[in-house]
Amino acid sequence: MINATPPQTPHRVVIVGGGFGGLYAAKNLGRADVQVTLVDKRNFHLFQPLLYQVATGTLSPADIASPLRLVLRKNKNTEVLLDEVTDIDPAAQTLSLGSNKTLDYDTLVVATGVSHHYFGNDQWQDRAPGLKTVEDALEMRRQIYHAFEEAEKETDPKKRQEWLTFVIVGGGPTGVELAGAIGELAFHIVPEDFRHVDTTNARILLVEGMDRVLPPYPPELSAKAQTALTKLGVTVQTNTMVTEIADDAVTMRRGDETERVEAKTILWAAGVKASKMGRILAEKTGVELDRAGRVIVEADLSLAKHPNIFAIGDLAHFAHQGDRPLPGVAPVAVAQGEYVAKQIQEKMQGKTLGAFKYVDRGNLAVIGQNEAVVDLGFVRLDGFVAWLIWVFAHIYYLIEFDNKLIVMVQWGWNYITRGRGARLITGEADLLPLKVELQDSDRPKVTSDR
Repeated sequence: MINATPPQTPHRVVIVGGGFGGLYAAKNLGRADVQVTLVDKRNFHLFQPLLYQVATGTLSPADIASPLRLVLRKNKNTEVLLDEVTDIDPAAQTLSLGSNKTLDYDTLVVATGVSHHYFGNDQWQDRAPGLKTVEDALEMRRQIYHAFEEAEKETDPKKRQEWLTFVIVGGGPTGVELAGAIGELAFHIVPEDFRHVDTTNARILLVEGMDRVLPPYPPELSAKAQTALTKLGVTVQTNTMVTEIADDAVTMRRGDETERVEAKTILWAAGVKASKMGRILAEKTGVELDRAGRVIVEADLSLAKHPNIFAIGDLAHFAHQGDRPLPGVAPVAVAQGEYVAKQIQEKMQGKTLGAFKYVDRGNLAVIGQNEAVVDLGFVRLDGFVAWLIWVFAHIYYLIEFDNKLIVMVQWGWNYITRGRGARLITGEADLLPLKVELQDSDRPKVTSDR
């Protein structure tokens, strides 16, 4: 009697998180002899670098989001699960999911990114939204445009100025881009749209705790960014710490001086912390975390004593190159996703790659139309040329062709008209509530509660 050899189960790769790192790992495993499962609590990949443009009405959410199943549908070895990982058992190589199911893996890639960090003041979150999700962007958009609408109706000069005061906390790339975009809105885009309020009286305040905006950038580019913001009408306050955020006010300290600013719109761009998966990995694998909760990884992006578990993207603290950890930016996550995909395939053949090495192609930040700063390493640029580089770099990293086309057309039209086509106030707003009463004729009649 001949014993049949049982079919060999494909190597199971589970990727947690559909951001840049996770998605590029999955894409690069599409033709490998593995079974890939991508788990994410959202069914789409979000291009976070342009999220601030959703928050300021330049783009719509669908312009910068791509359904994961659509992006990966040609990967016949890949499945997508809409779920959330709640626990991990490294010994059994299983994951617990929010749907009360378990998922087995041979190799695990965790790329769950980061969330807002309020430095122990989580009570500020409801008053000062951050910018990491579509919902965050829509809430910011609602607050920004609602402020202009309320200022239009307000007759009290003091209260009107409160509606026209915008405070952005944090002078990194997100804060700079938000402040610049709101400055363009108030001073160049919406002034002719209102009849009773002069939006050019807006006060836009960018608060940074360090001595300059864009701290990771070379000092000369930080200075040029601040000059460009000032020209747009933004007031930049460096060496300033926010000590309290209350209803309609921000309290700040600069040296021995304390200032309270009355403002209806307060936006948070000051810090990030790792997702809760970092804490779960630390508890279950013993891996060390940094102060922001990011996983300290080995030179090959694996976890210490767990060579089959990788952490990549914003979740990873990679300190094996240069004198500081790699920054949490999209190109780093893309490169790490591609590296891990190749590393998995090499390990299956009994080989290993060398340590991960990131080729830094530079940093970019946009301040406004025709204004940006770019550090390419070998050259540093600002102004219109830097802005063009920023435009084409962001188009390049968009996932789908139709997103690239739509964003290019939208940007081109906005450049010509200086318009913003997605200026919608959605969600809860202080508007007159309506109800519908059915009459005898079954025809709806709209009435007011007031």
